Amino acid sequence: MPRQRLKLHCPTCKKPVQRNDPDFPFCSERCRLIDLGKWASGEYVISSPVRDTSDSVADIGRSDPKKN
Repeated sequence: MPRQRLKLHCPTCKKPVQRNDPDFPFCSERCRLIDLGKWASGEYVISSPVRDTSDSVADIGRSDPKKN
């Protein structure tokens, strides 16, 4: 059974790219710099998990009966 080749696209402009391109995963230096600019300006962010702190504070008080 032959392996299927995955078609890869530039994340900025969506043009097809090859793994051996020097700017991989981008199609060009221009697209690479556009992406870098989005990170630098804060357009892209890595979010942290949402946590409900009200439950964790209540649990801490109940976990040690000597403190109550």
